Amino acid sequence: MTGTMKRTVVLLGFAILAAVGCHRKTVPSVPSGNKAIPPVASPEQPIPSPGATPSLPANPAAPPVILGSPMIIVDGSGNIVTPKDKLPPDVAAKVHYASLARSFTPAQKKNLVYRYKMIPPKVLYVPEGYVLKSARGKYIVYRKKFWYWQKADGLFHLDPTYYQ
Repeated sequence: MTGTMKRTVVLLGFAILAAVGCHRKTVPSVPSGNKAIPPVASPEQPIPSPGATPSLPANPAAPPVILGSPMIIVDGSGNIVTPKDKLPPDVAAKVHYASLARSFTPAQKKNLVYRYKMIPPKVLYVPEGYVLKSARGKYIVYRKKFWYWQKADGLFHLDPTYYQ
């Protein structure tokens, strides 16, 4: 055998091994002998008949608590989006819009658009239910890519590593 033939045989062997090793079923097969398992009912609920439509329980669970949503205070262009009267009183007392309302520089905007395909807001207000804690402080991850850290004014500011 020549060197080229050996390489071809080895590559063909690796290709077959990779194809066999990477093949997996995504849906488990159902054995033909098993039938559907009926649902287990709790002692306080009657077992519904097969043709009956489901009904709502007499005492529904407590409704979910609505926490509110994060609000953009200052966008990437330095525009004030949320006025002070929309913020909670304890946060509104500490906020100084004159120091917050600054735009990214043109170079920073160009860098953000190039790297992230968008210009994120600079300052956010986040309800306490969404806040995460670490050794460095309180933070939130906005749109699964931008980290905001809480400062003394109670607002969350974009991490400077994104634009510096």
